[in-house]
Amino acid sequence: MAALGAARARDHDYLVKLLLIGDSGVGKSCLLLRFSDDTFTTSFITTIGIDFKIRTIELDGKRVKLQIWDTAGQERFRTITTAYYRGAMGIILVYDVTDESSFNNIRNWIRNIEQHASDNVNKILVGNKADMDESKRAISTARGQALAKEYGLNFYETSAKTNMNVEQVFFTIARDIKQRLSEAATRAEAPTIVLPRPNGPNVTPDVNTRSSCCS
Repeated sequence: MAALGAARARDHDYLVKLLLIGDSGVGKSCLLLRFSDDTFTTSFITTIGIDFKIRTIELDGKRVKLQIWDTAGQERFRTITTAYYRGAMGIILVYDVTDESSFNNIRNWIRNIEQHASDNVNKILVGNKADMDESKRAISTARGQALAKEYGLNFYETSAKTNMNVEQVFFTIARDIKQRLSEAATRAEAPTIVLPRPNGPNVTPDVNTRSSCCS
């Protein structure tokens, strides 16, 4: 309760840390910029190490402050990003619908999450660059949905360029995390009722026994 009070003093009810995970070039930085600043750039600049943005949103009457970390996707930086898994409350797994290898590598990213992140971390699968011409598409929507179903994940196809489903992705995972935190707080605050043990053995009355006044 003290932590929640402190959070309210900071003008938010929940502080949520999210990670963007996926291969280099799938558009993680573009998704982050679109969501945090509502901007898009065609200039490709590889993220070196870790970058993050903050945006506060409102969910069900609560202010949720999202701290969104954009991880570098290259293999040589994975040793850096693994240190950030543990504190993550939600992870957004991103692949490029025009890049088969980025889709296949989602399984590797999930294995990394299983090794380094908390067991109860929320996850969501995102197929980015859905605005691209169908002739350039390598991964069908159905394949993305099937992979998400296999791991029990919510799934969206997005376009950072056209702002397709970007808000929905972040709001969906934030709502799932908020619900999990709320349920955990409710369980923690629930009083424990201890019933006293009887002093003697339980006695079951004999229905066939008459009292002396009726004999």
